[in-house]
Amino acid sequence: MTRALVVGGRGQDGTLLLARLRADGCEAEGVDRDDPRWDAGDPDAASRILDALRPDEVYYLAAIHHSAEDRASLGGRTLYAESHRVHVEGLLNLLEAIRLRRSPTRVFYAASSLIFGEPAAAPQSEATPFAPVCIYGITKATGVACCRFYRATAGVHASVGILYTHESPLRSADFVSQRIVRGAVEIKQGRRSQLVLGNLSAVNDWGWAEDTVDAMVRIVRLDEADDFVVATGEAHTVADFVQAVFAHAGLDWKRYVVEDPGLVARRRPPLVGDASRLRARTGWTPTVGFERMAAALYDAAFGEISAATRQTS
Repeated sequence: MTRALVVGGRGQDGTLLLARLRADGCEAEGVDRDDPRWDAGDPDAASRILDALRPDEVYYLAAIHHSAEDRASLGGRTLYAESHRVHVEGLLNLLEAIRLRRSPTRVFYAASSLIFGEPAAAPQSEATPFAPVCIYGITKATGVACCRFYRATAGVHASVGILYTHESPLRSADFVSQRIVRGAVEIKQGRRSQLVLGNLSAVNDWGWAEDTVDAMVRIVRLDEADDFVVATGEAHTVADFVQAVFAHAGLDWKRYVVEDPGLVARRRPPLVGDASRLRARTGWTPTVGFERMAAALYDAAFGEISAATRQTS
């Protein structure tokens, strides 16, 4: 039986990945920042958990997402230190523990399209230069460099997935996708009359999170470790997403949605990925398209909000 460790097991991706691995018959266990067995800044914690679980696969999904409020209140130094501890130190501790043990344990590291910063061309591939312009992107790019270093110098089977935006009903309410679907549900139910959003022309490469998790498993099980872009290759604006969600709800979004550019703390560049290498090496392909994704997110939010309303009424 394959044994797997998921670092960051309570997040969207970790929750879906653990379910996927267990459904496949794997013995899978997750840890996160609240788990007494795990401390990203403690090298001994990495050694202890590897010795205790002896995993065949480690999926390093731990991430610190910074809201505009975080950036405004904490400042760059504190944000960087926190991000570096989670995105880099914890990973390094695991890679070093694997190296010292000469272990065959395979590692998957979840990077982000934000490592590319503001690329001059689209789509981006594994050959696109890293040029991050935010702390999240900077520290994720450092994590990629660590995987490459241990892969090249110590023979550690450390693969990287450069993940583009991917959604599921498990997304927290502060993500724009959830603000949109929840807003549409509340408008449909007559509980609000307007949804105010920032930049409707912002572009994303939107995928389905279960497809992204499937890519992780395929990547870590390749004979040769490598870096892979995980993306749909399709560019859609926020307005496209709004239109798809509201159309599924039977609403004309232009009657209800208002754009307020002042809500945008920093405009993100259009990031669209080229997953050709992943497709060629693993046969992976997205199974859920854009409109179906939008509909599924709306339906899940509608069910959740309706159930909560019944409980409080």
